[in-house]
Amino acid sequence: MKKIIYSTLLISSFSISYGQVSIGKEKSEGASTIFDFNNVKNTNGIILPAVTTTPADLDATNNGGTFIFDQTDSKVKMYENGSWIDLSDSGDSSSISNMNLNNTSNEIGTGVIIGADSSNAKGVLVLESEDKAMVLPYIDMPEKNVKSPFPGMICYDSTRNSIAIFDGKVWNYWK
Repeated sequence: MKKIIYSTLLISSFSISYGQVSIGKEKSEGASTIFDFNNVKNTNGIILPAVTTTPADLDATNNGGTFIFDQTDSKVKMYENGSWIDLSDSGDSSSISNMNLNNTSNEIGTGVIIGADSSNAKGVLVLESEDKAMVLPYIDMPEKNVKSPFPGMICYDSTRNSIAIFDGKVWNYWK
């Protein structure tokens, strides 16, 4: 986890003048992108934080759109209007019961902020922008092309033109 944070900080220090970060490629696509990934034959997505307790101390104003993977019911959840919304269709934790989803590293600070000097939002990675968005990694048919998905993996299925999230058992798709 520390390597990811340090790598993100290093990458973001090179892109401060543009407020954009690219992972796996030299520059972001378009001026409206704050966080972008290499999408050429990609099979890597973002892994959401796996928690055993949904955070209760978030405020609705600054933390709307926060995503987590809840280990207690094996569901992906999003914080919206002051409550956690289930985004997974299934919820069978038997397929992930032997996986170690806990982060045992000692983080320093409150997280990485990209796009601003500070933020009132709480999170491991906070993207702040009034006119830019994160572009999810594009994966063509993740259910076929991602051989060992990890619970909480999120990407954009370029075949279905929808968001795909793996809940530990099945892929869930949203338009």
